[in-house]
Order: sequence, then C-alpha cells, then structure tokens
Amino acid sequence: MGSTAAASVLPVSAGSGENLVLILDYGSQYTHLITRRVRQLGVLSLCVSGTAPLASLEGLRPRAVILSGGPHSVHAPGAPAFPEGFLGFAAAAGAHVLGVCYGMQLLVQSLGGAVVSGERQEYGKMDVEVTAASSALYGQAETGKRQTVWMSHGDEVVRLPEGFEVVARSVQGAVAAIENRENRFYGLQYHPEVTHSAQGMETLRRFLFDVCGIKADWKMQDVLDEEIKTIQSTVGPDEHVICALSGGVDSTVAATLVHKAIGDRLHCVFVDNGLLRYKEGERVMTTFESDLHLPVTCVDASEQFLSKLKGVEDPEKKRKIIGREFIAVFDDFAHKLEQKIGKRPEYLVQGTLYPDVIESCPPPGSGRTHSHTIKSHHNVGGLPKDMKLKLIEPLKLLFKDEVRKLGGILNVPDSFLKRHPFPGPGLAVRVLGDVTQGNALEVLRQVDEIFVQSIKDAGLYDKIWQAFAVFLPVQTVGVQGDQRTHSNAVVLRAITSEDGMTADWYYFEHAFLVDVVNKICNNVRGINRVCQDITSKPPATVEWE
Repeated sequence: MGSTAAASVLPVSAGSGENLVLILDYGSQYTHLITRRVRQLGVLSLCVSGTAPLASLEGLRPRAVILSGGPHSVHAPGAPAFPEGFLGFAAAAGAHVLGVCYGMQLLVQSLGGAVVSGERQEYGKMDVEVTAASSALYGQAETGKRQTVWMSHGDEVVRLPEGFEVVARSVQGAVAAIENRENRFYGLQYHPEVTHSAQGMETLRRFLFDVCGIKADWKMQDVLDEEIKTIQSTVGPDEHVICALSGGVDSTVAATLVHKAIGDRLHCVFVDNGLLRYKEGERVMTTFESDLHLPVTCVDASEQFLSKLKGVEDPEKKRKIIGREFIAVFDDFAHKLEQKIGKRPEYLVQGTLYPDVIESCPPPGSGRTHSHTIKSHHNVGGLPKDMKLKLIEPLKLLFKDEVRKLGGILNVPDSFLKRHPFPGPGLAVRVLGDVTQGNALEVLRQVDEIFVQSIKDAGLYDKIWQAFAVFLPVQTVGVQGDQRTHSNAVVLRAITSEDGMTADWYYFEHAFLVDVVNKICNNVRGINRVCQDITSKPPATVEWE
C-alpha cells in the first residue's frame, strides 16, 4: 500500500482503529503470516510498508503495531528504518509496539541500545528459556521453562535501551525477548508466527489480549454487512456493474456478494476459452445459475482462443495471447451489454485479495519500486483503456481462507469453496508446448479427471492444496495388448501448502498410485506412461509452465 492511505481500506467497524493491529513490513518472508495469525485470533490486522510516510497512517489509532522481520542488518547502508515521527505516532495512539527479529533490533537501536554483528548467529530451531520472574509476554507460570522457537538472525542485541529488561534468552545466551512495559515496547528475536515456534501463537495471544487489551471482534458477518452497505452507497440506483467470472472461488464469492447488494444490475460473463478442465463449463454454469442464481452469460470462444494458440510453444507467448483474447471477448461483451441496457456499465468487479494489495507495494530494501497495479483474478493483464471502468473490490482486505468463510455465509456450495486453485491460462500451461497438438487437450482432461476423482473417492481431496495432470510433448515406447506402442506420457502432481507460496509434494500410498495408473492406462487412449512429480516449491514452481 506504500504511500496510499491505509485508512482508505479500513472497514467501517474499525472506526478509529480501537482493535486494529498494524503490521509494518520490513521484508520478511513471514510478514503475510503475521497478518494472518493475528486475524486467526479474531483481530483485524493490516500490513503497510515499514518505511511508508507517516501521512499514510493518518486517521488510524491502532491498539498495537508489530514490526516485522527482514533480511537486512540495521548497520547496512540504506537499511530500512521507521518513518519519521513513528515513535511519537505510536505514543499518541497509545499503541503497544512489538518488534519481531529485525523489528526488535530496529526498535532497540532507535531507542539508544546497541546491536552488533553476532558471534552467536542463530538460524532454525532453537530453545529459549524464560528468565524473568514476571513477564507480560509469557506469564509467571513460564518462568524457568524452555520452549522451541524459530530463529533467523545474524545480528544480536548486546545493550538494552533505558527501561528495558531481558525476559528470555536462547540456550546460547543471546537475548531472545525484551520488555519495557511502562512505555509499551516489546521485542522477540524469533518468529512466533511460524509453526516451528511451538508456543508462538500463545505468545501472540498474550500480547494482543492480555498486554494490549484488544477485543477479538473481527467477524466475517460484519465484513459482509459492511461491504454490502459500501457497494449500495457507491453504485447509484440506476448504475450497472459487470464481472468476468473465471470459475474460481475469488471471483465467484465477489460476484455473489455484489449480486446480494444490487441484484440483477450485476452482469457476469463466463468465457469458455477451450482450455477448461473436463466438463468445467457445464459444472460451473450449473453452480452459477442453479445454486447462486447469478445473472451469467456464457461465451464459447474456444475456437477463437485455440486458433490463435496454434503452433505457439513458448509459455509466456501463450499467456499473452490468452490475456489479449480474453480482453477482446470481454470488450465485446461490454459493448453488447451497453446496447442492450442502453447505457455504459460504470463499474467492474474484481476478486482482488489482500495478498495482491500487499504485493503491489514491494517491501523496503527489495530493490523494486512501488507499483500500484493490482493483478486481475485471471492473472492475464489489464482491460482496454477506453473502458474507463471504476473498480469494486469487495475482497481486497481478505485472505483466501477468509474468502472461503465469507462464501460460506453467502451460501456458496461448500464443494465449490473447497475447489483446488486453477491457473488463469487454464490447461495451456499444463500441455507443454503447442496446446493444439493432436488431441492433447482432450487426453489431458480425461487423465486429470481420473486423477482428481480418485483423490476425492479416497477422501484425500481436502488434504491437498492442488492436484492435476500435465501432458508431456514426448512419446515413449510401451506394450499394450501384446503390441508395442509409441504413445504419450503424463505427469501427476499433488501438493500441500498454506498459501501456494511454498509447497511440499503429497505422499500417496503405493496402492493408490497403482490404482490410478491402471485406470489411466486402461481408459485413456494414447497414454502408455504415467510419472509423478515429487518436487517441492522451491526449487520447482507449482505449475510446469
């Protein structure tokens, strides 16, 4: 969000920020996780750049501010620091400040303490011992006890500012937690937000509720009610709104919410680009029309897309072609709608989520400039400049798990909300090379359907973040029906993840894999070899292209 006013994205119930937690981002890979962990405890949290001008926080009175970790050293030239006047802002708001890792070191140095390049660099799991007889962060019952935490620091605090005390140390003797209760300053040298810190959530809970006195009043029903009021006050009584539905959870929940607010002045379009999964168009249209009663026009543009993709092998070129054709189809829909209703639609609904908003402003020290371009839910680029549509983004404060909760309140079918993610370019990035080669798309659809249905039948679907098949542009030798064959190979991929940023491959039982491979080779003509992708992310990405 950078220099954009953070207050502009606050829901009405946040008011002056009575129970608001601000996260100042200094580049840690776990910053999003801190934001999510606070919300999991029922508290509204917002993430802003750690070096954003103080003016961007105007109007906010947070009860707590958490300073994130980061990859920097406080001694490095150009190391990110507080915005000028931050400590005065926090004091005036009566906010408690918790520094995590780099955030703790920044707090210590800014208040007159000393941070040096550590002789005891600590990375990974480490035991810390609560040393203080009485600690606000841990409670008296934890004194003398140890807990396992996740460390990641090269610098260490060697002298505390006036008024601070050490309340926990690592087994190597490094300062692990500090407090200055009188001035409402606290610090943790480790990451309480990661699962490796076994009691980290309890420490966050104590900080928010016992130390700061915050109330857990962040509820999805309140979010829904506020968004409906906002949409109704924004969209005039005679104005119309359009929405491109991808068939994914985000755009569907966004459209359902807007439809609840303004009824059939919402006009949705679902584009069949020829790159959908097995019976995908038929299934999602049934959900749109029968379950959600959304006003949706289905446009079959498969021939248009596939003709432009013929012979194209480069993944990036495929994505750009799909993006360009989608824009053309959407533009045509908008013009036809204008002729039908006699006026130009004023607004466009997008399923933008909070991670998209955060990622639009890179953290300080990343070397990237701030960009306020929010990616669309299709991830395929922008809309025609002459459309001049104003955006409605009802999910822009929410994470994926919160969108699913909101969808549940809106009566979106549970089976739909739990669907695995599907890439914007569709099967174009799962058929390696030319998607129009032979009957590759049809073969892939059949293989994918067998794989995913087998996962559902085994009761594994909800344990897996994403499962799919990939069509390889190679032929292998096989023996089928006592004859040698030269047929294609496919790859099966299934991963577990919290947010798609990192992922582990899912371990299937041997019997399951044998059954799936037999079904594929016996039922899908043209396949004689099935492989499994057992690569995590990193080093691999989720998709193959």
